[in-house]
Amino acid sequence: MKVLVIGGGAREHALCRSLSLDPDVTALYCAPGNAGIAEVAELHPVDALDGDAVARLAADLGAELVVVGPEAPLVAGVADAVRAVGIPCFGPSGEAAQLEGSKAFAKDVMAGAGVPTARSYVCTTPAEIDAALDAFGAPYVVKDDGLAAGKGVVVTDDVETARAHALGCDRVVIEEFLDGPEVSLFAITDGTTVLPLQPAQDFKRALDGDEGPNTGGMGAYSPLPWADPKLVDEVLQSVLQPTVDELRRRGTPFSGLLYAGLAITSRGVRVIEFNARFGDPETQVVLARLRTPLAGVLLGSANGTLDELPPLKWRDDAAVTVVVASYNYPATPRTGDPIEGLDDVAAQDAPDAYVLHAGTRRDGDTIVSAGGRVLSVTATGKDLAAARERAYTAVARIRLDGSQFRTDIAEKAAEA
Repeated sequence: MKVLVIGGGAREHALCRSLSLDPDVTALYCAPGNAGIAEVAELHPVDALDGDAVARLAADLGAELVVVGPEAPLVAGVADAVRAVGIPCFGPSGEAAQLEGSKAFAKDVMAGAGVPTARSYVCTTPAEIDAALDAFGAPYVVKDDGLAAGKGVVVTDDVETARAHALGCDRVVIEEFLDGPEVSLFAITDGTTVLPLQPAQDFKRALDGDEGPNTGGMGAYSPLPWADPKLVDEVLQSVLQPTVDELRRRGTPFSGLLYAGLAITSRGVRVIEFNARFGDPETQVVLARLRTPLAGVLLGSANGTLDELPPLKWRDDAAVTVVVASYNYPATPRTGDPIEGLDDVAAQDAPDAYVLHAGTRRDGDTIVSAGGRVLSVTATGKDLAAARERAYTAVARIRLDGSQFRTDIAEKAAEA
C-alpha cells in the first residue's frame, strides 16, 4: 500500500513512524512534512488547505490511502476532494469535521445524541457574553466557536480576561466549568463501527504544576493507572457511538478519527470537546503502545470495513511524551535556533526513546526550530516511572537555546 500523510507536525511524524513500521506499507509520502519526517517518508510540497492540490498530488504519487492529519484541511474539505478522485481517505468530510470546526455545532450534535456535556450558551453580542459569564460565574470557560489552533479556549477566574477573550471572537461558546481529571480518548470510525483506542492524558498548561497559559499540549502519557477499567466501554456506549449514530442520522456520516476530550466529574463523564483528528501530543503515546499495524486500520475506516477487522492489540508498556518548546512559547515563539543532540538520542536511547519532530526544518546540514512546539520526546517502559525516566534522559541530551519543557509530565500518575 502506498500512503500519503498530509501535515507537518509531531502528530504526523508519529503517524509516519507507525506507518513506516507497517510491513503492508510499500511507499510512504508526507506533504509538506518536516525535518524529522524526512527520515521515514518522502517529502513533497503542497498547500495542505488546497483540496484539489492534495488530490492531484495523491493521484500523481499513485497513493492508495491518504491520511489527513491536521484539523484545518479537514474543515476545509480536503478529504472530500481526495475521495472525489477515487482515492480512499482517512478523515471526515468538511461537513462532518464541523464537529471540531464549530463548538456550537458540536453542542447541537451532543444534544441530539443525548451525550453528557457542560451546560453552555452560544453568544454573539457583548450583552449575551455578560449574561453568560454572570450565569456561570468563576472559573470562566470561554471557547472561540471556530478553529484556533489549540489557542481558542480560555479558563480563568478573572472575569475581565474572560470577557476580553470572548469579545475577540466572532461567535463564542461560554460554558460551565467541569471539575475532575481530564482524559483524551480517540476512536477510529467508518461512520458506523466505532473502534476506541487506549485513553491518554495530556498537559495543557505551559508550566509545572499546571501553571501558566494554555498551550497546544506540553506532554502526555498512557495508560492511566488511576482510571476506571470500564471507562473506555462506558465512553463508547454513552459518547462515541451515540455521536457517530447521530451524525449518520443527520446525513453527515463521520469517518476518520473522533477525539473526545472528557472530564471525569463528580457527576460522571462529561464531554469537554470533540476533535475530528488525532490529538497532539496524545497521538505520540497512544501509537507508541499500539501493536496492530496501523495502515490496515486506517484503510478500514476509509473503506467502511472496520467491522471486518480483528480486535486491536496493545503493548503492555507505558508511554510518556515530553514536548520541548521554543523560547517564549506560547506567546510569540522564537524560531531559527539550531537543535543539537538528536543524534545522541538516536545512538544512546533508541528504540526505547525517540524524538518526533513538530516545528523543525533543515537549514543546510543543521536542523533548526521552526515553530512553538519543536520536538516531542517519546519513551516507553514497563511502567510509567520507567517510561518517564527514559523520556527525561533523552530530553537532557537535546540542546536548543532558550527552550522550555515541563518536568512533571506523568509524575503523579507514576507515583500512583
